[in-house]
Amino acid sequence: MDLLTIIQILDSTVRLATPLLLACLAGLFSERAGVIDIGLEGKMLVAAFFSAAVAAATGSVWLGLAAGVTASVTFALIHGLASITFRGDQLISGVAINFLASGMTVLIAQDWFSQGGRTPSLTGGARFSEISLPGATALREGYRETIADGVEPSGVSAIYWDLISGHTLLVYVAIAMVPVSWYVLFRTRFGLRLRAVGENPGAVDTAGVSVVRLRYAAVVIAGVLCGLAGAYLATGLAAGFVKDMTAGRGFIALAALIFAKWRPWYALFACLLFGLLEAVGNRFQSIDILGIGIPTQFMQALPYILTVVILAGFVGRAIPPRAGGEPYVKER
Repeated sequence: MDLLTIIQILDSTVRLATPLLLACLAGLFSERAGVIDIGLEGKMLVAAFFSAAVAAATGSVWLGLAAGVTASVTFALIHGLASITFRGDQLISGVAINFLASGMTVLIAQDWFSQGGRTPSLTGGARFSEISLPGATALREGYRETIADGVEPSGVSAIYWDLISGHTLLVYVAIAMVPVSWYVLFRTRFGLRLRAVGENPGAVDTAGVSVVRLRYAAVVIAGVLCGLAGAYLATGLAAGFVKDMTAGRGFIALAALIFAKWRPWYALFACLLFGLLEAVGNRFQSIDILGIGIPTQFMQALPYILTVVILAGFVGRAIPPRAGGEPYVKER
């Protein structure tokens, strides 16, 4: 395997890891505040649909992005209303959101576009275009000219023009959200209080800080990040919405969150690992190991196999926030 092939696999890894990373950070904020969010999948799905639908109708990817984030935040507030205000079971609320999103998106898509539960293909301004960083185009052309001259290029320049450059805006936003999330959670008063709510909400309430307000803030942040993830799926990674296009990414993001032990930087590496497995499965439909052929289905199932392994506890013990999943009842 030459260097250029490795860089192309890593490039696919970054693209495929982006929605996982955004959803993982969404779950990080929510669960750090003590609100378990099984509904990441549903919020991503509803964001993907409305972003694609509005972008297809208006021709503007920015209006589509706004619609996707709004839809995701709306579902996040429904989850917050059920689990925070009415102190319902957070797991059941999240599962209900997933079912609602799965059925609603197909039903509305069929009613609006009559294309079997999908939206029209997005082109032009209805999709996020790739961003070419300074000098990337010149390096790419120089690489091609070297090949045309019959000289074997080193491929080192491809790290810049293929791996670092050439992604859509939301890819860079997702990567930037990792240090931002770390700073907010571990270097600000808001982050300190948010983490304290997930560990000991009674102590936070005694200090005169509203537990409900902090948990709603975390749920809304999760909704925004899931909205970005869903919008990226439909208008950046793909060119429109199709039925259940999230394909379990919300659950994979939850597994990555557990693997990362609820820490932003670990979440980045965990999501890149899942993205790498998916990229390898997509590129190599079959691999021979010691003369044994590995079938296509196994390669494509690698991210889901790792999800089961992580959730089964084979990667070490992960300790969640102590108050996670527990509704807070203010003492009289």
